[in-house]
Amino acid sequence: MEFTGERTLWSFVDEEKKQNINLPRRLSFGNHESDTHLASPRTSCASAASFPLWPMSPETPWVRSPLHASPPTSSLLYHCVASLHRSEGKIFSITSSKHFVFTASDSRRIHAWKLPDCTEMGFIKANAGGIRAILAHGKYLFTAHGDYKIRVWEVPPTESFQPRKITTLPRRSFLLYPRMNSHKDYISCIAYNYMENLLYTGSWDKTVKVWKIKEKQCIDSFVAHEGQVNAIVINQEDGCVFSGSSDGTVKIWRRVYRESSHILTMTLKFQPSPVNALALSLLSSGCFLYSGSADGLINYWQKERMSGRFNHRGFLQGHHFAVLCLVSIGDLLLSGSEDATIRVWRREEGNSFHSCLAVIDGHHGPVKCLAASLETSDMLIGLLVYSASLDQTFKVWRVKVYLAETLNTEKSDPKHSQAEKECQMSPVLSPSWVERKMQANHFE
Repeated sequence: MEFTGERTLWSFVDEEKKQNINLPRRLSFGNHESDTHLASPRTSCASAASFPLWPMSPETPWVRSPLHASPPTSSLLYHCVASLHRSEGKIFSITSSKHFVFTASDSRRIHAWKLPDCTEMGFIKANAGGIRAILAHGKYLFTAHGDYKIRVWEVPPTESFQPRKITTLPRRSFLLYPRMNSHKDYISCIAYNYMENLLYTGSWDKTVKVWKIKEKQCIDSFVAHEGQVNAIVINQEDGCVFSGSSDGTVKIWRRVYRESSHILTMTLKFQPSPVNALALSLLSSGCFLYSGSADGLINYWQKERMSGRFNHRGFLQGHHFAVLCLVSIGDLLLSGSEDATIRVWRREEGNSFHSCLAVIDGHHGPVKCLAASLETSDMLIGLLVYSASLDQTFKVWRVKVYLAETLNTEKSDPKHSQAEKECQMSPVLSPSWVERKMQANHFE
């Protein structure tokens, strides 16, 4: 384990305003007018040829999408607070707990940022790289590595960053190495049932494995899909496990009572495209399951209160390329996509209708992972949103959603329907981005 000194991201903002300096490690801040937006509920529909392209960063092959104008009416305000570029590799996963935000890449380092001021506490250096999935809960951090193993860390919320590795799963036995308990390919997703102290791992080897943390052993392993397992979420209220796969299906699993084995209870399939991400929204108004797929759509299902079945309610359309990550907070849903944008959706109270509140455009490449933490929830919803892209940048956004805003005026505006037609004809994407997308696949 290595450690780097503390540094507060917000402390650079005032200093950068006073003097024109080059921040270390390519650390930059969104202090320009174009980085603060009053975002419209409707999709931005400006033509890609209408705006000049941002210059290309010397470290990244991606070109930023053109800026789009913000109309005067708004129900959401967002601002890019900080942007950090590292040359350590692509960031594959972000997770947040009450005290920290962690980022993991295809290098051997896991960086930690302390909340709420995002002080960089240091990093954990593991023996194996290619860290594709991480998950934080309380003082525990679970990380999946390129050797197809899971590390469990204890990260206490102290002023000095002193993480301690608890165990590696599966453990090596003195008599026999438990190969049957090991994944045979990359571990792509992690979910934790904190009521039962069970850790679920999904892998490209098409299997899901269940680990008992206290006993440090694998208690169940089953072939979950015909394709790679890309996402796992857990309903903490009833213990149901949801898995999404490249085979285009979402499956619901339930643990057998008083046993370790799991049975398949339902298969949800509403698209032929691979499922890349899942999110679960648990509110008093209902339980909603979201799946982001490679066709750019977000399908969603609602759970029946009596039968417990999940009924398909529709899909959210707006992203131009594959949806790679989803985060749900209350009635808000955040989605990251190959088209280098983040969309913020809100579900209306009392029904399953969703509206897109904002299109956050700031990354130079596919938005691979998202995390969010709640700041305030009085007259408005205040969020800190953390995003990472395959352009090797990590960004922090401050998002404020105004609860009292109504969208009737915006929907009745005749210019809105005309803008929707223009959007379908000319999505906001840089020409070089589309060319790279058509020529080869850069989004593994």
